[in-house]
Order: sequence, then structure tokens, then C-alpha cells
Amino acid sequence: MELAKTERFAVVTGAGSGLGRCFALELAGRGLNTILVDLNRGSAAKVAEEARRLGTESISIEADLTDRESVGRVCDIICGNYRIFALVNNAGAGGSARFTECPDGYIERIISLNVTAVALLTHRLLPSLMKTDRAFILNVSSMAAFTPIGYKTVYPASKRFIYDFTRGLREELRNTGISLSVIHPGPMKTNPDVTGRIERQGRFGRIGLLSPEDVARKGIEGMFRGEAVIIPGLMNKFNKMLTDIVPARIRLPLVSRIVARELQ
Repeated sequence: MELAKTERFAVVTGAGSGLGRCFALELAGRGLNTILVDLNRGSAAKVAEEARRLGTESISIEADLTDRESVGRVCDIICGNYRIFALVNNAGAGGSARFTECPDGYIERIISLNVTAVALLTHRLLPSLMKTDRAFILNVSSMAAFTPIGYKTVYPASKRFIYDFTRGLREELRNTGISLSVIHPGPMKTNPDVTGRIERQGRFGRIGLLSPEDVARKGIEGMFRGEAVIIPGLMNKFNKMLTDIVPARIRLPLVSRIVARELQ
């Protein structure tokens, strides 16, 4: 379904489930139209239907964002058919594994989704976003961005990229109508795999635990307020303060030992 370019849309990636679904419905609940991008067309279509029931327009697009050609196709569809005013780069991948044992595909998927896709989507969609007087980009990082972690290794590094990328581009675009924000969620029970890993961490895994609905609400509110860095939840803010204070030589082995429980 193609709509007139007079309609304005917010783009959400990874919108078929978990936090992405919550971002989509949070936007729809505010009366905002959405373009939902997900690897699973059926899941994205269901969320689009939920959004339409809230009285908004919503379009679903199937795309594998680990594939550059697919990223380009999505951007061509969006730029050629819709006016957009917001981009929520939510799609991402994570996990826990011994680096010596994980397959190449595990590493490639994390970097492709968390680093390459975010940079390329932002680069390709910026010209369209700049056509409106005021536009917004929200990039989803993680509390893991604030410290290296053994047995996750690539994931925290990829989320640190999101933080640095967002802050740098925000400064570069400070005199334009584009506002960039980065959100750092803590643990969320978004699917059975993630829930299992959180539970295996014990009490530590539940520190800062928030529902994806709460994170999405705080993220969208912060994005529209133009906040540079969004850390949802008082416990996560406290954890960030501890991260700044506790030396890495103490922090890194402690956190890594706890995360190692996920491998059981």
C-alpha cells in the first residue's frame, strides 16, 4: 500500500517483536504513522495491524538488514514513496559465547546489524529526514556499551559504536533540524532466549530490569525532548555511575564472571 507523500512516517527497524514492537505501538499510540521493518514479514504485518487499530497508518517491509543490498532496497522504497520525520534504529543482535568457540556467523551477524546496518540506514535516510523542519533519530545501544564484558566481547563493542556514532553525528548535525538520541536499556525480557540468559545470571540479571513497554515509552519521550543520552530507570542510572567510578580492572572480571553463567 502506497500513501501520498504528504503523510509523515516514523521508521522502526526490528519492529516485529520485543522492544521494536513496543516502539511501534508507542508511536502509534501518539497518533503517529509508522513504517515497520523486520526480517519476518508476518510479524511486522501483525504489529502494523495493531498500529492501525490505534487509528494510524502503518506499513510493513520485510528485509534482512545484515545484507547490504536489502538495506539499499528498503531505503529506496522509503525514500521513493514516503515522507519520514523519525528513524528508530532498533534492530540488533546479541548473545553470549566463548569467543574461541563461536562460529563466524555469530560475529558477523552482531557487527552487521549493530554497526553496519545502523550506519548505512542513517546515511541513506538522512537526506529524506532533512526535508522536514524537525526530524529525529533514536539509536538503541545498551548498558553493555559502558564496559567491556568477557563472553560477550563483540556485543558491548558494537553497542559502544552506537553510542559514539550517535554522539558524533549529533554534534555534526547540531545546526540542522535533526536531533539524534541514543538509548541504553538494561536487561529486558524480550523473548525466551533473552529471558533464559537473564534468569541464569541470578539476582544480577534482574538489576535494572524494565519492561520493553517502559523502555519504549522513555525512549520516545526522550527522543522528542531532544535528549542526547537516555538511560531508562533509576537503577540503570546508578549502574552507569558505578561504571564511571569502579576501575575496569575490578569491574571487568566481576561482570564477566556473572555473564559466564549464561553459558551453562
